[in-house]
Amino acid sequence: MHLQANLFGCVAVAAFGIAARLPRRATWAWLVAWPLTQAGLALQPLLLHYGGLSGVLHAGVAVAALDLVLHPGGRRRTIGWAVLGGMTVKLALERPWAGPTQVVPGWDIAIAPLVHLTGTAAGLLCAAVAVSMARPRSAARS
Repeated sequence: MHLQANLFGCVAVAAFGIAARLPRRATWAWLVAWPLTQAGLALQPLLLHYGGLSGVLHAGVAVAALDLVLHPGGRRRTIGWAVLGGMTVKLALERPWAGPTQVVPGWDIAIAPLVHLTGTAAGLLCAAVAVSMARPRSAARS
């Protein structure tokens, strides 16, 4: 069940990026965020093993949402803020400070909420860097 959820999540994040017509820098930001997402493992020594993609998926959603938020005005910005707001609520409800793993009724494995938080943080950081690196180059073309 966990593998199916991760695979569905990959498809959903990719579809979100395609529908949002994200620039190539968003893909690079997500790729760079991937190893940084695993920082949650180092921050939680009681987490003995981890075998999921959910932290990486959180990073991808964060990259996409921040790119939308930084878009000048309109519906895209509103959608980006709504996604970031929803992620903030989700992360708070998961209580990543409560321990290395949490058992969620109906899931076949325990989740590691700290990895969701570090994935989100890594995605936001990498997206912000990617946008800041792209701005001077696009301003020079104007």
